Amino acid sequence: MADHRLDTVIHLDKVRFGWAQNPLLDIANWRVERGQKVFLYGPSGSGKSTLLNLLCGIIKPQSGCIRLLDTDITQMSAGNRDRFRAKHIGMIFQQFNLLPYLSVKENINLAWELGGTGQRDENFLAHMLERLELGNELLIRRADSLSVGQQQRVAVARALLNKPELIIADEPTSALDSELRDQFLHLLLSCAEESQATVVFVSHDKSLKSYFDIHQDLRALSAMREDA
Repeated sequence: MADHRLDTVIHLDKVRFGWAQNPLLDIANWRVERGQKVFLYGPSGSGKSTLLNLLCGIIKPQSGCIRLLDTDITQMSAGNRDRFRAKHIGMIFQQFNLLPYLSVKENINLAWELGGTGQRDENFLAHMLERLELGNELLIRRADSLSVGQQQRVAVARALLNKPELIIADEPTSALDSELRDQFLHLLLSCAEESQATVVFVSHDKSLKSYFDIHQDLRALSAMREDA
């Protein structure tokens, strides 16, 4: 059982990524506490996806320290970062990243396989599938036969399955109309609140800010260095 006390889940210290004289990201100090729901926004090219890739350990900064759950992931090997990500981070992508030739159930079960926790909470899975309206008839269908909205819900189920401490979402509502977008956000954030997970949600759409506790312009994060 994860310890869900209020503490620091994300801490970036003097993180730089990009070109030496003109880095894309240059963040002096940024903290996110457990259970917070953070909305990161900025225009195209401001480094939103790059920051998420850094947080997930997919790429490493040129300098600085990234601590997640009090673990310095910048000191890990690529393989250890992959294992840490699978166990502690639920990721929801703009393009869903479902394997098209697998069924819905097989795509969701990948989280169990990759997470390596050895624990399969079938009751939690059943509860989550019901909330996400993923019934038995959908579970046996191939992922490439689903609508956009259905693929989105499968991606959410896969991200939440291991009850991760951190959920990272990269523009996940960009393909949804306003009604489906609102339903999705309510569902994602309520599921995260149930498990006391921290959420970092990235989008260029500032109209979504009202759903979140903390709003952060990514461009201002780098600007903070000048004032430090």
